[in-house]
Amino acid sequence: MSRIGKMPISVPAGVEVKNDNNLITVKGPKGELTKQFNKELIIEVADGVITVSRPSDNKMHRSLHGLTRTLIANMVEGVTNGYSKTLEIEGVGYRAAKQGTKVTINLGYSHPVIVEETDIIKLDVPQPNRIVVSGIDKQAVGQFAAEVREKRPPEPYKGKGIRYAGERIIRKEGKAGKGKK
Repeated sequence: MSRIGKMPISVPAGVEVKNDNNLITVKGPKGELTKQFNKELIIEVADGVITVSRPSDNKMHRSLHGLTRTLIANMVEGVTNGYSKTLEIEGVGYRAAKQGTKVTINLGYSHPVIVEETDIIKLDVPQPNRIVVSGIDKQAVGQFAAEVREKRPPEPYKGKGIRYAGERIIRKEGKAGKGKK
């Protein structure tokens, strides 16, 4: 049995879960998420608890068991608390500013980089060198944060660029023969 897949998911108060032929809809205080899961898996919603089980022990059912349970748990967590990723901008002259739903980021290019909020992703700039990406869908928040980071990934010599909060950049040494003839 899958150690993760067999664990039940408790549904907190204020969250409504509907199962329509493995089309799971989770509605909570922060919003609503819907996802279609494999029709062969058995998803049961009863008494504030969601359980996922598999019909057989074949390889496909085993691989989908824990994944399905985790995705449903992430949906429940997202509509109750939401998810967020913090990005740090490091470098001389590198900064971000929010205007309405757009965030303008100066990253040393000849033009500013403009990133816009979507209907499920919200952006916040608490400091000029910090961007907070938040939303209810864990996958969408992670993907959007990765796309923003990709605008100027951190470089290994001075560490300039956009990095995740707490990310450690492995630094390289500069040229060894500096000043020798």
